[in-house]
Amino acid sequence: MEILWVLMALAMFSVVLLPVFRRRRTGIQLVTPGDPDAADPADYGFLRQEELDVRMPGPDADLLNVLDVVQRTQDYRAASQLLAGTETEGEVRWQRVQAFAGAASLELQQRPGGVSETPGGQWLRVWRAEAPKDAGGAAVHAEFLVQQAWRTSAPGTDDFRIIMEEARSACGDAALLSPGDPIPYIIELSVARGLGYSQPEFEKLWLKILDRAPSHMGAHLAALHYWCEKWHGSRETAYAFAESAAAHAPQGSLLAAMPLFAVFEHLPEVNLVRGFYQSEVVSRAVHGALYAVHSARSDDPMLAHVRHLLVCFLVRGERWSEAMSQLVHVDGHVGALPWTLSLDPASDYAIYRALAVAGYEANGGSPATLSH
Repeated sequence: MEILWVLMALAMFSVVLLPVFRRRRTGIQLVTPGDPDAADPADYGFLRQEELDVRMPGPDADLLNVLDVVQRTQDYRAASQLLAGTETEGEVRWQRVQAFAGAASLELQQRPGGVSETPGGQWLRVWRAEAPKDAGGAAVHAEFLVQQAWRTSAPGTDDFRIIMEEARSACGDAALLSPGDPIPYIIELSVARGLGYSQPEFEKLWLKILDRAPSHMGAHLAALHYWCEKWHGSRETAYAFAESAAAHAPQGSLLAAMPLFAVFEHLPEVNLVRGFYQSEVVSRAVHGALYAVHSARSDDPMLAHVRHLLVCFLVRGERWSEAMSQLVHVDGHVGALPWTLSLDPASDYAIYRALAVAGYEANGGSPATLSH
């Protein structure tokens, strides 16, 4: 249905998207909000666009509570305690380190400081000054520098390289404070991409991670970026890396979804191939990701990441019912690919969600027929 993508392009420029689609078996047409035939995502209990949380891919109440305390009081100690009590090798710790670093980076961007103003993220600087041996604080600081480099300067510039070199040194400091912790090395994967490590140098770094956390999904996603065509590898190298990870994934591991992320990283900027999203390469990757989702633990912290990417591919492939099945699990949080690549993640997510609802209802679906 080519009309779907015409509608989506129009919706990008609309102030109000929901509810705008007519549900008919003969097709999907744009209608005015409030029309009796309009498909309304609210009928499924989905949150309004302005209520969507763009900070994380899924819920983490402890993290949100601590972030609130830290940013309100500018006292780092709650963050230090939370990281100290979080399993070192797991995905949760990595996501929390990213969240704290991202919060400090955004604070600094919003309040760069001046003669009479304290710069944002001051709590992180105090944390490093008062607790220099705190492994959690060292990891957050290293990740903060990485995010600052990508956020404030362009790769290849002197400013970018200076910040990345500082981040590389900070990764080394964090690794010394917690020898068995994979996170300092995972952070360095982004440094390796930015500074252009040679492939032997990158592989040496990768082996350090495999020794500590061989099935770490976040680490594999970070490494995949290095091997992509737009950075230091190729489409074939990236696909081979992802397929190898999937083939060696333990039972129940979300690594089986890695090929879908590799496909996503190499999507054409302009797709001129009709049926691309029903092609064998895409279908096989989607099938692997669906298998991974169905096999994974319900509390796997990376599960939401895979579900969000599946929503994107399932909607583009006009697999409405399957897209809706993923949406009921992730709605409310949109801090994941592909939405985070947009300047307005909530808006992009809401567009895809509306298309899924419209397509589902155009083919006879309703809130009563959707299983949770």
